[in-house]
Amino acid sequence: MTETAPYFADLAEGPEGGSAYWLTTSDGVRIRAALWPYQGDGTCKGTVFILPGRTECIEKYGRGAADLAARGFASLAIDWRGQGIADRLLADRNIGHVGTFPDYQKDLDAVITLAEEKTMPKPWFILGHSMGGAIGLRALMEGKPFLAAGFSAPMWGIGLTPIQKAMVRFLSPVMHALGLQNRRAPGTKAQTYMLWHPFEDNLLTSDAETYRYMTDQIIAQPDLGLGGPSTHWVSEAIAENDWAREQPLPDVPVLCFLGTDEKIVNTAAVKDLVARWPSCELVPVAHGRHEIPMEAPASRALFYDRLAAVFAAQSA
Repeated sequence: MTETAPYFADLAEGPEGGSAYWLTTSDGVRIRAALWPYQGDGTCKGTVFILPGRTECIEKYGRGAADLAARGFASLAIDWRGQGIADRLLADRNIGHVGTFPDYQKDLDAVITLAEEKTMPKPWFILGHSMGGAIGLRALMEGKPFLAAGFSAPMWGIGLTPIQKAMVRFLSPVMHALGLQNRRAPGTKAQTYMLWHPFEDNLLTSDAETYRYMTDQIIAQPDLGLGGPSTHWVSEAIAENDWAREQPLPDVPVLCFLGTDEKIVNTAAVKDLVARWPSCELVPVAHGRHEIPMEAPASRALFYDRLAAVFAAQSA
């Protein structure tokens, strides 16, 4: 029987009827998932699997779930291994870590099983943000049961210079040999970004109220927070991007949203992949920063309206 998990509804501000569950992956990691069943008028158009970015938790997408519900969709979200209140993988719980990037597919597989058990309405779709965009891309490449996808600032290239990436590739085996691979990556901090960076000049959103919403969640529930990644995580992220560039691109409808003020992911890598992907459309978001689903109201409306139109076309 699926065990219920904590769900901070007051912080999430999601649709009515939301609930969370503990899931155990095939390799024994406990993760958390939230479900928001569709409770509106008319027929549900399908279920959107929200794949969050690094450091994020399911509560952060409560408002997004409400936006999707208003457009006729059920949704669910995942606390990936190593973040939210899923199992943390290192003794220092504030360091983001993963064994290998394909391990995240085990998390997604567990959530797919939950969705089947709960008979979440089909067709199913992906909304992947940042790291969730890299995980969602592999899911499509592996033929998981999704008919369309929308990606927000997908991490299809990590935000490092070619020289920095070359240094990571060179130093990674050295760090492993010295037993230092699980240390926090140089230049990153122990705290969640919103707790040490004020709204002014932040890289995430131009909307002050949304920045407060995200910050208040971590202040109220500190266990939801996460600091910088391990050096091993960085190495694995680069390896995942390298792998994806060599794979055939899936023939499913995809929208890729990229803010014109994006400064976290490698925008050149994103644009290069979109240019090679016939079924993927790039949607520039004027003045958008990294988190388009958390942007100012006009940008959020553009994001969810465009997603809903593409997803609904697959439901017809």
